This record gives sequence, C-alpha cells and structure tokens, in this order.
Amino acid sequence: MKIATNSQLKDQNQPIAQWLLIVMMMVSSSLAVAEESKTTTAPQCETGSPCIPDMPVQMFPIQSQQQPLSMAYRYLPSTTTQPTVVLLHGKNFNGDYLIPTARTLHKLGYGVLLPDQVGFGRSTMPSSYQYSFEALANNTRSLISHLGIQQPVILGHSMGGMLAMRFGLMFPDTTAALILINPLGLEDYLKYETYQDVDTFYAQELNKTTDSAKRYMQHNYFDDTWKPAYNSSLDLLRSQLKSGNWPRIAWNNALTYDMIFTGPVINEIDQLPMPVWLVIGDRDKTAPGKPWQKKGSQYQLGNFPVLGKEAASRLSNGKLELMENIGHVPMLENAREFKTVLRKILQQIKR
Repeated sequence: MKIATNSQLKDQNQPIAQWLLIVMMMVSSSLAVAEESKTTTAPQCETGSPCIPDMPVQMFPIQSQQQPLSMAYRYLPSTTTQPTVVLLHGKNFNGDYLIPTARTLHKLGYGVLLPDQVGFGRSTMPSSYQYSFEALANNTRSLISHLGIQQPVILGHSMGGMLAMRFGLMFPDTTAALILINPLGLEDYLKYETYQDVDTFYAQELNKTTDSAKRYMQHNYFDDTWKPAYNSSLDLLRSQLKSGNWPRIAWNNALTYDMIFTGPVINEIDQLPMPVWLVIGDRDKTAPGKPWQKKGSQYQLGNFPVLGKEAASRLSNGKLELMENIGHVPMLENAREFKTVLRKILQQIKR
C-alpha cells in the first residue's frame, strides 16, 4: 500500500482550497450586492420629504437671468395613449403634496410631471431673481420640452393656477387644457389693496413659525377648521425652518409675493383658447394681502364661489366645478371627492 507524502496531500488539496475560495468570494459578492440593492431601494429621506423610490426627485439644469439654476421634478411617463398632466404647486408648498394626486392619475394611464418651481422646494433658491409668472412659465416649458412631452394638460393649484393661466396664454398651441384648482389671480389684488414693498414681506417671512402658518392656513384655507389630515401642509415649512437656510428661503418667499400682486392674469382670462376647468371650493376665502385692503373698500376679497362663476362666464371654453364644503386645498380636505372630480374632467378632454 502506497502512503501519500505531505507534499502529495498538499497538491491534492489545492483544487479543493481554490474551489472553496471561489465559493466564499461568490457568497461575499452576493451579500454585498444584496446590501447595496437594499440601500438603493430604501433610500434615506430628508425631513418632511416622502420616500418615493419609483418616483425619485431629479434635477433639470437651466440657464435663466444670467445664472445657472436647477429645477427639481418628479416624472412618470404615460403608460397608455393618455396625455401627461403637469401639476403646478401653490405658493406655500412644493410638489410633494400633489404626489397622491399624481399616483391616482398614473394608475389611470396618465403621465405625471411634478416640478418644484425655481425658488421653491428643492429647486435653486437664488439670491437674486426677477420673479414673474412669465419667467416660471418659460422654465416649466423648457422642462416639458426636455422630457419630450407633447400637448400636456396643465393642472395648477392656488398660485400654480395663476401660473397655469399664464402658461396657457404664452403657449396656447401646445397646451391641451387647463385645470385650475382654486387659482389665485381671479381678482386684481392691487385694485383693492395697497402695494407693499418686498421688504415688508421679507420681515413677515423671517418671523414666520409653524404656529403662525397654521393659523393663516386654518383661517384662509380651511374655513377656521383643522383636521389631522391638514398637518402635512406644514411639513415643508417645518423642514425649511430647521435647514439653517431660512433667511435665503424667506427672501425668495418675499420676492414671489410681489409677482402675485403685480402680475394680474384675470384681465386676460378671456384670451385663453383651450378648454379650461375651474374647480372651486365653496368655503375658500384665500386672498393674499387682505391686511392691506384699502381703507373704505367694501369689496369682499377671496370670495371664491363668486370669483369662480365670474371667471367661468368670461372663458370662451370654460366650465365650473363647485365643490361643496371645501376650502382652498381639496386634495387634503376630501381627497376621494377631489379625485372623482378630476377623473370626470379628464374624461372630457379630447385626445
């Protein structure tokens, strides 16, 4: 009988050792990939920002007013032949509060685009920028063109409704329809209010707290009521106040007030050629600048049921949807009813 030497045993074991090493490396690699996959599919979220793995925030670089800027946006292309709906946020928000609406639309086959306008949310907060609805409309149009979106439906809420109207006036041939949710700008504010310098608004913004913002929203947006569902309307402000960048944010907030007062769009509303739907809450009484109403004026600012009817009568192709027991933010106040109204409107838009 032959007895193997130590050298022979070592030679025989080499292939086994090499095989075991390969297996260990493969297992280690698989674990690393799994760990990496877990990190990317469950990203850390910034304060006040919802995690939307399938609808991530992207940045669009633009050149505007001699400076490089970035627009944050979320985008899901259409899964059918339905058009893309561009959702434009209000002044005290960014696009996040419109995500549930966007999800509903996407499930119905619509494409959805939610930009944060320059000076809002995650987009650039310039130290110097001449804000106007024309400038924001141009920026939005650049993003839409970049994504190759054709004939979008423009849905705007509050200040976003004012922007949507300006967008429709500037780009009538490439806008399928407008859906205006309690839009600002249905009255020419400076007819009834005294003009305030931007510094006035800056001082006001610097002193803003979540409590003061809640009081404003409760009175103007929600008809002096407050429900737990409304708490999310303060998420953006809460995170901004903690950011350490509040003076810059407050300055941009002040600058964007000015364009609301100096850029009335109601005087041109009869020039909108596309179908326009006005969705109005019958308890909405929002009107920027109410504290500066001219002395002796008996005009009732922010009477949305009246404003909505008057605006609809001036539109060449307009329709009014009056939502009962709803204030300024229907997507928070009664999400189910709002989605039903929105679905009904979209079904009427010819493709």
